[in-house]
Amino acid sequence: MKNTFGQSVCVTLFGESHGEAVGAVLDGLAPGIPVDEAYIAARLTLRHPYGQIGTARREADAFRIVSGVYRGRTCGTPLTVLIENADVKSGDYPPGRLRPGHADLTARMKYHGFSDPRGGGHFSGRLTAALCAVGAVALRALEARSVRVGTHIARCAGIDDAAFRCPEEEIPLLNTLPFAVLDEARGKAMREAIRRAAEDGDSVGGILETAVTGMPGGVGEPWFDTAEGLLAHALFSVPAVKGVEFGGGFALADMKGSEANDALCLKDGRIVTRTNHNGGVNGGITNGMPLLFRCAVKPTPSIRREQSSVNADTMREESLIIEGRHDPAIVHRARAAVDSVTALVLCDLLALRFGTDWLRGEEA
Repeated sequence: MKNTFGQSVCVTLFGESHGEAVGAVLDGLAPGIPVDEAYIAARLTLRHPYGQIGTARREADAFRIVSGVYRGRTCGTPLTVLIENADVKSGDYPPGRLRPGHADLTARMKYHGFSDPRGGGHFSGRLTAALCAVGAVALRALEARSVRVGTHIARCAGIDDAAFRCPEEEIPLLNTLPFAVLDEARGKAMREAIRRAAEDGDSVGGILETAVTGMPGGVGEPWFDTAEGLLAHALFSVPAVKGVEFGGGFALADMKGSEANDALCLKDGRIVTRTNHNGGVNGGITNGMPLLFRCAVKPTPSIRREQSSVNADTMREESLIIEGRHDPAIVHRARAAVDSVTALVLCDLLALRFGTDWLRGEEA
């Protein structure tokens, strides 16, 4: 029973969707790192439901930092964030009814029927609020060292966004947008497709593309603790993520070596690559180019269409229509969680490579 990730900088998640609160403990950060509560609040708004294409559950996400911060800076001790649940309707989740596509069945298998089923319990995307809160601390620490993370909705409902052209310039804008796209006209088409799916009682999925700029080369370990491997490990913790690829990803399988290799050259006295088909990583170690990866996000499993299921209490097959308040798409909300886990992993990798005080910058 483990809910902790990381080696030097570690995060632990706790709570349930309809419990009293959700929260996270961030341990291993150096002392003296600024903690900007206004920035944390702003990051939390990026995972809030958006307009008419989001769930009717609207949580304020008022958070409390109850340990690990003094006078606006980390103490170096465990930093704990609590976010209370307020807008819950537990009656929408009758016991025993297993929802297709959710973790209801596997939770029952693992916890022998003792887990909290309301709203998905501990498996709910609600816990990403706490993840985004501590992720904001990590993001801010990285920004102070000129490492920046940004994600856009590369595809939703079969509609493609424009591709990254200059991540260094595009990331700051993306981090202000509630629906993060590089081409607003395509974003409008995506939102219309989500709205139509909602009217049909259905849902849609999509692909998130993340870029990280300013990441030093030489970070990551060969074989078992590669930069790609640890990022993928954490990214798969984000609810609904079912695929992760770096750089050219699966498209590399159809290329020749002459196409897939990133040729080397000199730029301002540095060795860089002319292309970035490998997504900023070679041999499991960062090469100084922007990290680039994509996450496939499945359609929201809660839909207002009749589905075949089983009532685990009566052990009878039943038809099920999921009621309650649900998102017809979660890809645009998941990007805040993707940014957060990315920042947490990078802080961990950088602390392992350069020491925990590296994140304090010049004050170390």
